[in-house]
Amino acid sequence: MPDPAGTIETATPIETATPTETATPTAAAAIGVARILFGACVIAVLGYGYLEGLSHGRSNPFDYFGYFTNLTSLLTSAILIASGSSTLRGRSPGTVLVSARAASITGMIVVAVIYNGLVPGTASAPPWVSAILHAVLPFAAVLDWMLVGDRPRLPWRRIWIVLPYPVLWLTVVLVRGATDGWVPYGFLLPERGLPLLAATVAGLLATLLVAAAGVWAGSRLRGVRGALRR
Repeated sequence: MPDPAGTIETATPIETATPTETATPTAAAAIGVARILFGACVIAVLGYGYLEGLSHGRSNPFDYFGYFTNLTSLLTSAILIASGSSTLRGRSPGTVLVSARAASITGMIVVAVIYNGLVPGTASAPPWVSAILHAVLPFAAVLDWMLVGDRPRLPWRRIWIVLPYPVLWLTVVLVRGATDGWVPYGFLLPERGLPLLAATVAGLLATLLVAAAGVWAGSRLRGVRGALRR
């Protein structure tokens, strides 16, 4: 209807979807599928590593997954698959899944730092298997965490959640070392003596907490939130 100035009010044209909004479901689906496929591939690599060890007399699965690298890689892969499935279904990751993902990534950082920095070349698996577990998986997990912003800012007061799993692993390993004599890594051998073992454990836990601080800080990066906006 005419306005007081005699001009005619025209209807506002309907806004069309921007390219970013149109591409959003595709980007989210691609990220979800990538996580699932990558997690499944790492599990397949772990399976190959176990089967390959059978030919060398390493048949005990408790020994194979007694290695922090193997067990943490398995858990990280399972969490990646769960996270990818959540993304594909269009669901926001719950607190439990985000916390588990943060803890697993922290563990993978420790794997990369300790192996590549302190004991390189000591893995019994084929070199390409070792490279995937000690370098490719940690790098991919950290990159996914930093660049894809589908996680909330983690409160610093909850950084302790990275401790129960490695502490439990260390406890089991030290008990096994004192009873049946098996340990996955030479720096945890009981014959090194209690003071040196205590210092080693303290150093490992300190490395873990430093890695966790990086993961918690990384949760404050925006990442590609727009690409995952539902």
